[in-house]
Amino acid sequence: MSDDLNWKSATALLKGYARKKFSPVEAARACIAQIERHDKPINAMCGLHAEEALGQARASEKRWAKGKSSGPLDGVPVLIKDILLVKGWPTLRGSKTVDPNQSWKNDAPSVARLRECGAVFIGQTTTPEFGWKGVTDSPLTGITRNPWDLSKTPGGSSGGSSAALAAGYAPLALGTDGGGSIRIPAAFTGTFGLKPSFGRVPAWPLSPFGTVAHVGPMTRTVADAALMMNVIAQPDARDWHSLPYDGRDYTVRLGKSLKGLRAAYSPRLGFDGVEVDPEIARLVKKAVKVLGSLGAHVEEIDPGFEDPAACFRVLWWSSARALAGQMSKEQKKLLDPGLADVVEQSMAIGLDEYLNAVKQRGALGTHMRTFMGRYDLLFTPALPIPAFEAGKLSPADDGKEKWVAWTPFSYPFNLTQQPAASVPCGFTESGLPAGLQVVGRMFDDATVLRAAHAYEQAADWVNRRPSLV
Repeated sequence: MSDDLNWKSATALLKGYARKKFSPVEAARACIAQIERHDKPINAMCGLHAEEALGQARASEKRWAKGKSSGPLDGVPVLIKDILLVKGWPTLRGSKTVDPNQSWKNDAPSVARLRECGAVFIGQTTTPEFGWKGVTDSPLTGITRNPWDLSKTPGGSSGGSSAALAAGYAPLALGTDGGGSIRIPAAFTGTFGLKPSFGRVPAWPLSPFGTVAHVGPMTRTVADAALMMNVIAQPDARDWHSLPYDGRDYTVRLGKSLKGLRAAYSPRLGFDGVEVDPEIARLVKKAVKVLGSLGAHVEEIDPGFEDPAACFRVLWWSSARALAGQMSKEQKKLLDPGLADVVEQSMAIGLDEYLNAVKQRGALGTHMRTFMGRYDLLFTPALPIPAFEAGKLSPADDGKEKWVAWTPFSYPFNLTQQPAASVPCGFTESGLPAGLQVVGRMFDDATVLRAAHAYEQAADWVNRRPSLV
């Protein structure tokens, strides 16, 4: 039985612990064994902390034996993206520019909440350097690959977390999302990822990419993401951007009918020049029909704004320049060439252009607040394409458009700060996953989870696994 524990959901593990069918130690050992068997070709892990994990698991096992669990995720294995601080672990952010030989005394807020509730920290997952792009490779850790097809990318920047989930390394992972970095890899790997409303999950230190960057749960099931949100959305005074804590239980309304919900469906967001792969378009449209059959009133309509790619680039590229501006010449020579090129391009951005982008972002946020006054949800493809070749920056890999050109559905909702998730909605004929994006009203993360859960239960893609060698 323990051989399958690494594939069990957090919800199932907790029930098993309570009924003494298996223990946190058995679950941790199963996850560690899965990583040791399969991660060499996938390369989703940049730090496996087996002994520490087993120590935490033994402590959890004792608590469960006494009937005194320390929290809602006590004994559940979790993976942490190598962007978020973990006490005692070097957090290198996929970069050779970060000195590992320094004091690592702090947990990021989300990590601290997971530690407090007894979660078992298995290890760190890979990221592109500072999470700058939509695929996962870096000069520090090399190329991370998609478990569904090792020749393909798992996306990024939380690609290590998504690949690890898809490969059965653990039921839970933390990710970050500054332009799609949770949703892109979730869509490419057939996993679930939620970018919560900005400030819903406290973050510290603030991402170098500023107020477009969110911290959120990555899981194989929506119920597990809701359970994880109950923990990581708890307050932390270090984040002065964080929302007031509302004490919400995100699991309560998961099974509630979708009847009465109003949803907009936009196949291309109305953007000129956006082409969606026919297989992806078909799978997404079919998923939207399922949601309609579950009670949601769905109207096909575009939200009515132009592609904000230029605005996003100015803000993102400027943040990259600010990040590199703190580095020495020697450090800059160690940067990912693609990131170094972004920094070079950013030198042409002036103050007026930056402030105009800030103004455009504000106008977009106002527009979407108004649009979502008529709808509870907005459905789009998570991505317009299936996963492409690993090691490339983009499908064309021409070096001109970077990753923004092939992610038109994700970055707009970092600009608006709305909650948005990618839920698996099927597979292409070649066996690659597709994702449906579910966007909610600002602050209404619960309805996003509710709709995603309803679709997941109706479609049952969650039980499909890659054939690992």
